[in-house]
Amino acid sequence: MGAIAHVVEGRARDIGGFDVLRVLPWAGGRMVGPFIFLDQMGPAVFAPGQGIDVRPHPHIGLATVTYLFEGEILHRDGLGMVQTIRPGEVNWMTAGHGIVHSERTGPELRGRGHRLHGLQSWIALPAGQEEAEPSFRHFAQEELPRIERDGVQLRLIAGSLMGSSSPVPVLSDTLYADVSMTVRAELTVPPDHEERAAYIVQGALEVEDEVYNAGTLLVFEPGEPADLVAFGNSRIALLGGAPVGERHIWWNFVSSSRERIEAAKRDWKEGRFTPVPGETEFIPLPDR
Repeated sequence: MGAIAHVVEGRARDIGGFDVLRVLPWAGGRMVGPFIFLDQMGPAVFAPGQGIDVRPHPHIGLATVTYLFEGEILHRDGLGMVQTIRPGEVNWMTAGHGIVHSERTGPELRGRGHRLHGLQSWIALPAGQEEAEPSFRHFAQEELPRIERDGVQLRLIAGSLMGSSSPVPVLSDTLYADVSMTVRAELTVPPDHEERAAYIVQGALEVEDEVYNAGTLLVFEPGEPADLVAFGNSRIALLGGAPVGERHIWWNFVSSSRERIEAAKRDWKEGRFTPVPGETEFIPLPDR
């Protein structure tokens, strides 16, 4: 048996004037561990006066994780939190029973123009935590563990790997890491987590004599170590953990219950979520 169970190609999506590469969910809603959603944002170049404006929108049943390689995003939410996220930092927002947030380019960065490149992921909350109180935590890059080996630099975003643990407060077994590899550098991903995958952000990987390019997610066989070789200078995201069970996803809502999603749809349409202080715009409930 080989190390790779599935190969998933990212799909281009327009999220309102800004293109992303959608990686998860795949094949009818399949997840990797607790990861139910993954978008690659950019790399994009914004001229002076331009930027992103993701208006206030709701979430339930998940934690959002924003991680940037370049640029900045200004986060605001219904808890009153205002936080600029920069490269190598982590914004971890637990939606629980419901939270609203916006993501925008700050005025200073918008005025001078900038590049934006990063990953936006959603982690489904485990049973018993889906209706938790909403919360928000921010972590500077120096708070995150780093692992360095020959030609490999790894920053542990969340969870555990190779004896290190991130301070980010995960609610189930999780693996999430940012890995940079020089030409022909090697990395073995141990089978410590039940489900694991590598998303190729830049460059290419050689696995078992096959080469896979940027924009590809490699889902590994459970229980099997995966030997990765960088085919050129490369950057990858390792992700995975223990499955949390079946989850339904509709728009920005994730739940083990379809009825709970229907209730969240009604709550958003009827204005029952706590709004983002100081913001009057919002994204209406989609028709479908």
